[in-house]
Amino acid sequence: MFAWTGTILRVNLTEGTIKKEALDMEAARKYLGCRGLGEYYYNKEVKPGVDALGPENNLIFATGPLTGLVGTSTGRYEVITRAPLTGTLAASNSGGYWGPELKYAGYDMIIFEGQSAKPVYLNIYNDSAELRDASGLWGLDVLKTEAAILAEADPDAKIASIGPAGENLALMACIVNDESRAAGRSGVGAVMGSKKLKAVAVRGTKGVRPADKDKFLDAVRASRKLLFDNAVTSGGLPTYGTNVLVNILNSVGSLPTRNYNESCLATADKIGGESLTAERLHRAKACAACVIGCGRVAWSEGEFAGEGEGPEYESAWCFGPDCGIDDLDLVNKANFLCNELGLDTITMGTTIAAAMELYEAGAITAAQTGCELKFGNKQAVIQMIRDTALGKGFGRELALGSYRLCVKYGHPEFSMSVKKQEMPAYDPRGIQGIGLNYATSSRGGCHVRGYTISPEILGLPEKLDQQSIEEKPAWVKAFQDLTSAVDAAGICLFTTFALGAPAIAAQLTGATGIEYSAEDVVLIGERIYNMERLYNLSVGFTSADDTLPERMLKDPIKAGPMKGHVSRLPEMLPRYYEARGWDENGVPTQEKLAALGLAG
Repeated sequence: MFAWTGTILRVNLTEGTIKKEALDMEAARKYLGCRGLGEYYYNKEVKPGVDALGPENNLIFATGPLTGLVGTSTGRYEVITRAPLTGTLAASNSGGYWGPELKYAGYDMIIFEGQSAKPVYLNIYNDSAELRDASGLWGLDVLKTEAAILAEADPDAKIASIGPAGENLALMACIVNDESRAAGRSGVGAVMGSKKLKAVAVRGTKGVRPADKDKFLDAVRASRKLLFDNAVTSGGLPTYGTNVLVNILNSVGSLPTRNYNESCLATADKIGGESLTAERLHRAKACAACVIGCGRVAWSEGEFAGEGEGPEYESAWCFGPDCGIDDLDLVNKANFLCNELGLDTITMGTTIAAAMELYEAGAITAAQTGCELKFGNKQAVIQMIRDTALGKGFGRELALGSYRLCVKYGHPEFSMSVKKQEMPAYDPRGIQGIGLNYATSSRGGCHVRGYTISPEILGLPEKLDQQSIEEKPAWVKAFQDLTSAVDAAGICLFTTFALGAPAIAAQLTGATGIEYSAEDVVLIGERIYNMERLYNLSVGFTSADDTLPERMLKDPIKAGPMKGHVSRLPEMLPRYYEARGWDENGVPTQEKLAALGLAG
């Protein structure tokens, strides 16, 4: 067996049983792995519409065929389940070293079924797998959980775990591996918590082999040259991390500020990547097999003293400008806390920002929140993060996400979300393509399902006018399809600043021994995206859900380079459906499904 291990580990938490199964290789060829193959298995085994926090909802940890190989940033894995935050199909991506370790132990995927009656963790050492009591770990944060497990399991094990947020079923709870890398979005940590599954510890020594070593290494060398020759992957990201985007987005008038009431912040540079590098950076850090190294190991000082990994751009933004804050120490501390407590920074920060707007509008009071929850209140941010993870006070309401919070208090328009998932750090009024991507994202507000920031802002592979709309439907579709395939292969999205479908196809061919063309790669991605669409339709989503918050469509940007602009989504959406081969209601046609092998 090459690239894939050919083995699935199935764990029934209700019964406490573990068994091995052969991987469906025909499905692997069609869906690759990670997001694609995991979703295929999920759809095959789980009835649409199950309670996301109930025992019928499976939780799948899936790797890709390139995960664990010495390729280009091939350290990825995905967590697939029904998302409690949105009701969509979640596929939350993470890096670090956990995914490769699962492959080295001999498994492509773990499928968790049912619910345990008591806290447990799964311990894997190559062919050995057992459920262990985790009662003594329940209540611990991520860092303490990892330390405790390493003290009793193999000291070189890699661990994915939940913190108190997942245990308390916060709908923005994430799964954290290697202390600070997260399968972050859609609430996958809450699903893990509902199953009383505290952690998965893995140690593997078997390795992964490519089918044709020479062909694979030739493809890797060619891809690495493209990465080294690219200004983003060899310059901006290694030097400043993803937070280099703060000043870039601010300069083009598309940095959402104070819950998207504004689109630039005069002092944003104080929390940007350049300031982090100059003032609070220990060192850069890379995931497995990565030549980019965008991770940051940093610290914070004063009343917000701490240290850890991050922040990423979206984390700096949501606790910074989106909350009306320009304090780097606060931003770093908030990010560290989310890593430790197991919270998705994007939904946590933007939900706090929405609550701040509710507070300033008089919809909630200090008696309810336990603090003066105004924009700019740094201490309130820290309190709200802790209370949300621990299920205390007003934190119990924040734990439901901004959509449910704002609906409850009479202002649904204050939730900057799509399909109940909060939008990230790019104003769709200032950048038209990313708005279309948000609206049509298969998991709700999400930038990494089709990162058109690459052409619209960074000029890769070519520069597009951020306000043009004519070409955006085709570009959004192309980015969504390629990203689906990249995720399924087990490669980091950031490689696509330099790599396209031909480079990915070459690595897959050398790794698997199956001849993949660039066209095959794009077709696989399109198949995955349509499979996700079918799932969403099956649980009640319609074209009416392919929209943006009212503020994006009706309230023009007030100041800055993009002053006067709104999202032109209504003009783009019909042409996006047409480009996808979907009907006017956003439903894939039978002809399209047949062409993708999804009919029947």
